[in-house]
Amino acid sequence: MKVILSKRKIILAIFWKGYDFFGDKNINSQNHCCMKKILLTGATGYIGKRMISVIASQGYKVVCCCRDASRFSRNTDIDESLIEVVEVDFLKPETLENIPKDISGAYYLMHSMSNSKDYEDSEKKCAENFAAFIETTDCQHVVYLSGLVNEKELSKHLGSRFQVEKILMESKIPVTVLRAGIIIGSGSASFEIIRDLVEKLPVMVAPRWLDTKCQPIGIANVLDFLIFVLFKEESYHQSFDIGCDDVLTYKQMLLEFARIRNLKRRIFTLPVMTPKLSSYWLYFITSTSYNLAKALVGSMKIEVICRPESLAEIKRITGIQPFSYEEALKRTLAKIQANEITSSWKDSFISSRRDTSLKDFMEVPHYGCFTDLRSGTYDNREKCIERIFRLGGSNGWYGQSLWKIRGFMDLMVGGPGLRRGRTHPDRLHEGDALDFWRVLYADRKEGKLILFAEMKLPGEAWLMFKIYRGKLWQKAVFRPHGISGRLYWFAVLPFHGIIFKGMLKRLTGNS
Repeated sequence: MKVILSKRKIILAIFWKGYDFFGDKNINSQNHCCMKKILLTGATGYIGKRMISVIASQGYKVVCCCRDASRFSRNTDIDESLIEVVEVDFLKPETLENIPKDISGAYYLMHSMSNSKDYEDSEKKCAENFAAFIETTDCQHVVYLSGLVNEKELSKHLGSRFQVEKILMESKIPVTVLRAGIIIGSGSASFEIIRDLVEKLPVMVAPRWLDTKCQPIGIANVLDFLIFVLFKEESYHQSFDIGCDDVLTYKQMLLEFARIRNLKRRIFTLPVMTPKLSSYWLYFITSTSYNLAKALVGSMKIEVICRPESLAEIKRITGIQPFSYEEALKRTLAKIQANEITSSWKDSFISSRRDTSLKDFMEVPHYGCFTDLRSGTYDNREKCIERIFRLGGSNGWYGQSLWKIRGFMDLMVGGPGLRRGRTHPDRLHEGDALDFWRVLYADRKEGKLILFAEMKLPGEAWLMFKIYRGKLWQKAVFRPHGISGRLYWFAVLPFHGIIFKGMLKRLTGNS
């Protein structure tokens, strides 16, 4: 009997544990509820976003945990029946009941080192709540991605991750910990810092921690280790270091990037730069936030190299041989060149001044607010929408010089400025960073985009675009905080006529 199966069904059948591939069962009769469910925490984070498709490709159903479901952007290349989104805040144990109990495995990918001053306590509570809850489910294995630690000397950031590791290891559920150092991949904070430094500075006068040794790893290899260690009993109740075979100083990593990009660079290190000065150095030169720069500097002062026996053992268990730092850079640059950036650290709240739900700002207020409302007839609906969804980043803003001045002013007072750019040149999703804005709502078909300001302001600001009845409606809303907010609005009011009027004309095609 000749059997014809679609490519997708063959893949699912191959990875489906216990499926009688050559029997007379019909694949369509195997309901998705029979699939193993894998819980994915941190699903909107840099690693989490990428793990969704990786887990689904193995024939599992992915249960994605998000504090704010509105920030979850679905991958159109993945069968939606393989994805379930649940809204969970691990600091609030009552919300954990939203997680189904029939999960078979779990990934713990939650980290915080951005806005909260007491993030160590927050990470500890999240881990404790997760560990307590996971024991009430059918979970057979937990995989945690941690930082590569030197257990004799720990930074505040890595010390917090090590504390989480110990909490998870005390659980009754088998846990495997993978420890990674610098991750090289399109959109990773580490890579973006390397690229910013090398491409912006022909000569660097840098802190002495650039002579610290580390062992980087490519993002593709991180994903490989994460998926292929799942349900491997040999790895239970153990921690493993993952990295490539190259042990390099940060200075060597920068110079290698320069070599691959055919850039001539000179680096001089000074012993007098304090951690605080080093943090400001990273903050002003790169696109990183100050809090993230501070956490990274604390970690970069400490040598983090894989334990040889640990790396060898995880290679044996998974069968993975990581590629070199040079290869990781080349792969990453190729992805960027092709605009294939799956996720970016900038789109997580690590890059934000706020660590809160987008839903708190989804309803644009009216009472007690100042409003600039304009409308114009567009030349072509699709072209108008395309212009709206290409705003910002390297595409720029209409009235770019004034936006640059505003971005510089924001940077000087500790805001993100215009450095974050955008992840993709013409696609926007809820939760994306867009220069000093955060995308609250994006629907290209509807022709509607709502942005919330993350610049430093004496108030709260929204910028909205909507196609309605043959016109583009453009609305800026500002809710002032006290007298200072009101004074700010009237101080910038003269510039609104230039910026917003010009922007509307350009977006509608009437300029």
